[in-house]
Amino acid sequence: METLIHRPEYLNKLKSWQGQTELVKIITGARRCGKSKLFAMFQLDLQMKSKIANNQIININLEDPLQTREIGLTLNKEKLLVDYYKVLDFVIKKLNPNKMNYVFIDEIQLLRDWHQVANGLRLHKNVDVYLTGSNAYMFSSDLANSFGGRYIEIKMQPFSFKEYYSAYSLKAGLRPIKNSEEFLHKYDLQNVYSTYVRESGFPQTTEFFGNRQLINDYLMNTVYLNTIQKDIVQRFNISDAGKLDAVVRFMFDNIGKETSIRGIERGLKAAGHSVSIPTISNYIQGLLDSYLLYKCDRYDIKGKQLLDSNSKYYVADIGLKTALLGNEDSDIGYGLENVVYLELLRRGYQVSVGKVKTKVVKNDGKSEKKTIEVDFIARKPGEDPEYYQVSLYALEPETLSRELAPLEEIDDNYPKFLLSMDYGSGTNKGIKRLNVLEWLIGGNEQKDSIDKKEASITHKE
Repeated sequence: METLIHRPEYLNKLKSWQGQTELVKIITGARRCGKSKLFAMFQLDLQMKSKIANNQIININLEDPLQTREIGLTLNKEKLLVDYYKVLDFVIKKLNPNKMNYVFIDEIQLLRDWHQVANGLRLHKNVDVYLTGSNAYMFSSDLANSFGGRYIEIKMQPFSFKEYYSAYSLKAGLRPIKNSEEFLHKYDLQNVYSTYVRESGFPQTTEFFGNRQLINDYLMNTVYLNTIQKDIVQRFNISDAGKLDAVVRFMFDNIGKETSIRGIERGLKAAGHSVSIPTISNYIQGLLDSYLLYKCDRYDIKGKQLLDSNSKYYVADIGLKTALLGNEDSDIGYGLENVVYLELLRRGYQVSVGKVKTKVVKNDGKSEKKTIEVDFIARKPGEDPEYYQVSLYALEPETLSRELAPLEEIDDNYPKFLLSMDYGSGTNKGIKRLNVLEWLIGGNEQKDSIDKKEASITHKE
C-alpha cells in the first residue's frame, strides 16, 4: 500500500489547468521533492472525482530502465535517452480515441529532444499532457524556443513546515487535525520545527520514523549524490569531484550570507581549495539549475533597482544541509531565514534582499552614509511589496531595536513584518511582530485557511 501525503496547494494548481489541452503542464523541482507522488495524487483525484478510467491514464517514468527498454529507448554518450519518436509511438498506441487521455511523463529532461514529444502530444485535442523535470538547464532554451508560451510551470519544493507538521502528526499516530485552532495549539511547534530542520522536508524521510542513520543515508545518496552525479558531474564532464564537493560545502555553510564569486574563491582558497572563478561560477549554476540552491539578489529600496553584486544563496532543504555538513546546531538563525525565504517563494512571491541607505550621526557629531539590510522584499505581480525581517528572538530591547531599525528606515506604508520565535504578536510603529512558526503553518491572518483536508492522508492500493 502506498501512502500519499496530501499536498493541496500543488494539487489544486494542477487541477486548475485540467482539460486545457493546448497547454503542457510541467512540474519542476529538486529530485525526490514529491513530483511523482503529486502525479499519483492527481491521478487518484481524476479517478475518484472526475470518473476517469484507468485506460485513460498513461504513465511513463524515464528513470525506470524496464519501461524505457520496453519503449525501445537507448542511452547516448551524454547519458540521455534517444529516439523520442518511440515515446510518441508508445503513447499513441495506448490512446483511447473516443475519450480524453491523460499522459504523465516523469523526468522528461532525460529524453533528448523531449519537447518534440510534448508538442506532438499537445496537438491531439483529446490528450492532456503532464511532465516533471529536475533540471532547469534542460528546460530553459527548449521552453523558450519550442513552446512559445504554451506551457504552465508549477515549481515544487520539499515539504514546507506546514506540510511537514501535518505529515509528522499523522506518522506519529496522532488523529487528523479538526480545525485551525487545534492545528495551531495541539502540539508543540518548536519541537516539530527542530525535527524538521534536523531530519529534512524531503517527503520520503517521514517514512523512516526518526531513524537518523536511514535519513542521512537517503539524503546523501538518493538525493544529494544522485543529483550531483546526474545534473552537474555529467553536464560539466567533471573528472575530479573534490572541487565540486568543496564548492557545495562552502555554499551550504554560508547560506543567507552576502557573497560574490570572487569572495567564494577567496573563502575556498583560505580553506585549502584552489578552484578558479569560471569553475566556481559553472558549479553554482549547476546547483541552481538542479534546484538544490536558490539565489536571492539585492534590491535598492530607495533607488528601486536590482543590484548586481553580493547576492545571497539559500539551500532547498535545511535537513539536506545538516546531512552534508553534520553541524545541525550551527547558524540556527540563518537556517530560520532560509525556511522563511522558501516559504515566501511557495506563496508566490518574487523575493529579493532589501538595501536601504541611511544617514548615521557619529559620536563626534559628523554624519555618514550607511547601508542597512532588510532581509526580504516580497512581491507578487501587480501587487504592492511586503517587507520581512527575520530574527531568532527579538524580545530584548536592544535586539528588538536593531531588528526594527531597517524596517523603520523604509519611508513607505507597505506592510512590514518582524518574524521571530517569540510567542505572541504585536505592533511597533506599524510593524507587525509575528511568531514565525505560526506564520509558517498559516497562523495569524492565514490560519482560517487551514482545514481538515490538509492534515489527511490518502491510501492507494
